[in-house]
Amino acid sequence: MQKKLIIALAQLNLTVGDLDGNYNKIVAAHKNAHEQHADLVVFSELAVTGYPPEDLILRKDFQEKAMEIVRKLEPLTKNGTAILIGSPWREGEHLYNAAILLDGGEIKHISCKSDLPNYGVFDEKRIFHTACLPEPLEFRGIKLGVLICEEMWNDTTSTHLKNLGAELLISINASPFEQDKHNKRLLHARQNVEDTDLPIIYLNQIGGQDELVFDGGSFILSEKGDILFTMPHFAEDVAISYWHKNHIWHCQPGEVTIGYDKHAAIYHALTLSLTDYVKKNGFPGVVIGMSGGIDSALSAAIAVDALGAGNVRLIMMPSKYTSAESLQDAQDCAALLGVHLENIPIRDIVDSFSATLHDSFKNTKPDTTEENLQSRIRGDILMAISNKFGQMVLTTGNKSEMAVGYATLYGDMCGGFNVLKDVYKTDVFHLSHWRNLQSAVIPENIITKAPTAELRPDQKDEDTLPPYEILDKILHRLIELRQSSEDIAHSGFAPDIVKKVARMVRLSEYKRKQAAPGTKITALAFGRDRRYPITSGFGL
Repeated sequence: MQKKLIIALAQLNLTVGDLDGNYNKIVAAHKNAHEQHADLVVFSELAVTGYPPEDLILRKDFQEKAMEIVRKLEPLTKNGTAILIGSPWREGEHLYNAAILLDGGEIKHISCKSDLPNYGVFDEKRIFHTACLPEPLEFRGIKLGVLICEEMWNDTTSTHLKNLGAELLISINASPFEQDKHNKRLLHARQNVEDTDLPIIYLNQIGGQDELVFDGGSFILSEKGDILFTMPHFAEDVAISYWHKNHIWHCQPGEVTIGYDKHAAIYHALTLSLTDYVKKNGFPGVVIGMSGGIDSALSAAIAVDALGAGNVRLIMMPSKYTSAESLQDAQDCAALLGVHLENIPIRDIVDSFSATLHDSFKNTKPDTTEENLQSRIRGDILMAISNKFGQMVLTTGNKSEMAVGYATLYGDMCGGFNVLKDVYKTDVFHLSHWRNLQSAVIPENIITKAPTAELRPDQKDEDTLPPYEILDKILHRLIELRQSSEDIAHSGFAPDIVKKVARMVRLSEYKRKQAAPGTKITALAFGRDRRYPITSGFGL
């Protein structure tokens, strides 16, 4: 019986639907692992197809191509380095989310997922068939207890595997990033260890996929729950772990990184998400409307870090309400980022629109209609540049604004992606401070001045909204915690302010349904996480 084992962990950035590209990455990682004398290389959940494949997986031709890729991997394992990989697998009319063990040039075992998540961004019960509880996989005389993502988040599967003789737990995952998610993974992994007295390998993928971003951060825990080995967050890697058996399997301690700075993690998640969204969708870069405010400044900083200054286009579109301070702040920010700031004034265009609409608007007073005209003109200019040169418009609204509708549909909301969509305004300030600690790219005046849309004289955000410190706390309770207005008011917030905010959230649902996709970083983001009806008679 084998007493030593070398296991490679392939933490890769894969692309949904790019079966040939994913195959090439898998082959390269296998070659890397073999060169380091690995007995087994482990890949993430649905590594063959990328995750989440959504309705692509319902196409028979897609299923068949994925299964062909698995069979193409079989001969690679004749060199002595086996493969454990996630892939869809069809048996008759049933499609499974499977973990497949290949060794000696053939498929040795197929283990199918028994716990399909059906909450938040997950809807696996819609596309996969639920399998029975799995059995351990025999690998060269060793019984491997393989868990597929959600199966680690309960203690049923691992206990079942231990009772059937599993000697080592391996959990393959496609677990999206959320604030503090890494600590939750550790907690559940330790619970599995405690329930089974077995060590566990936790392998996660990295990379951006539409609104999701995967942070990697793979690790190994001993049978006592100690962290023996960690892999980087937000980076591809193929790492080697060394194992020996003395009654039970032990992993030789490796490099361990402890600590998970919240704002660093969020910033890296946003950067990776934007990088992959732009590159995987084939855009040559992004174009951003600069206002001299903090949202566009932070978006520009993230874009430059993600794509390079040469792939970011910044445009200032001043109106008669744009202050000299904002013009200077935008110019200073662009200079710090190393990007030329283009200036396209909109005053004459606004005057032309006003003249055109004069008869239609007669006997009315100026209101938000005239304010929104300015925003929509700016949106048209950005979209025209995008159409002409192919760069994607990166819209810059934050979660606080998206929540209460403090944004103009077809104006500042227009664009292909919104990297701040799930970032509350107070966190926009925190992230800007954090980014400046690395190197100064956002002028201090942008961070300290009062936020304003500058669509009318002397306008400030707080003319319409509560202070962001209060607003964001109310929004967090309304959205993430799903509390009622009454419960929030009982927590110490002014009832009239809570009701006003809740009403704004409810009335803005139709706007959010038309908003650009954006990076998910919280437990409950607008989009697939939160699916409220537009037409509803129930108040929040």
